[in-house]
Amino acid sequence: MIFGKSIQTILIGLAIWFCILVGVGQNPTIAAIRQLEEAPGQMVYQSRQTLTDQHGNHWQAIAFKRISADNQTSFDLRLVGFPGVAKIDRSQPLTLTDSLGKTLTATEASSDIFTESAVPEPNVGQYNLQPLLPQLQAEIPLKLSLPTIGGEPVSLSVPPSFVEEWQAVGSYKSS
Repeated sequence: MIFGKSIQTILIGLAIWFCILVGVGQNPTIAAIRQLEEAPGQMVYQSRQTLTDQHGNHWQAIAFKRISADNQTSFDLRLVGFPGVAKIDRSQPLTLTDSLGKTLTATEASSDIFTESAVPEPNVGQYNLQPLLPQLQAEIPLKLSLPTIGGEPVSLSVPPSFVEEWQAVGSYKSS
């Protein structure tokens, strides 16, 4: 079992690195909204972008809407940094501040992504944006403040085109 857990951790780490590296160097205004069928009748719509923090580190931002077979919906933002860059403080919310000074907070939802919740990846955080999405204005840039353990918060600038794409993902309906 210990050997299997080590392999799982290595595979997750490699997948995270791949996701970040694939996003690096892409034109930030061009991204595709992906549609996936996770299970019969359960659809996920997602947008992936790369954001850069105040220290020049790259973070993968994955905004996704999940629609279950019974039409229950969720809209989350997953932030993934390189391993070792930051340890996310999951006891604190993600803060979103627009360029006009309006501040919103998103609750932490990382427990939904880790199969081994006792040992979550410290560089991956997920936040519930569903209640905030109608309050975001696509034409106004955002600053995300990601709380960390024992250090300064990670600051990520989000251009208006990304906010617009997140809203497009959030507007998808089941067919």
